[in-house]
Amino acid sequence: MAGPVADASLAEWQAYIQQKITERGFADETTQQKFILLVEEVGELAKALRPLEGIKTSNDSDKLEIEHEAADVFWLLCTICNGLGIDLDAALRSKDEKNEKRVWK
Repeated sequence: MAGPVADASLAEWQAYIQQKITERGFADETTQQKFILLVEEVGELAKALRPLEGIKTSNDSDKLEIEHEAADVFWLLCTICNGLGIDLDAALRSKDEKNEKRVWK
């Protein structure tokens, strides 16, 4: 299987990413190492977004590059959550429930 089916759940994506991390030999990375990589990918996403905001850059980004950088961020967030035993779907639902009770000013 090349990846989860089109309607894969977040839990299925997390499991798939864990499988690939193990297959590719990255399962022994520490949470700190994964976080550093996540920050790096967030920076690459920011760089890809610069042209959209009219910020000068040495390269022109296209939508596909931005999409790929966003996917890298998601991938690394999942690896961190997997390493910490966090069910990202449950965490999102819990956080959304908390936010629904907040008063937004």
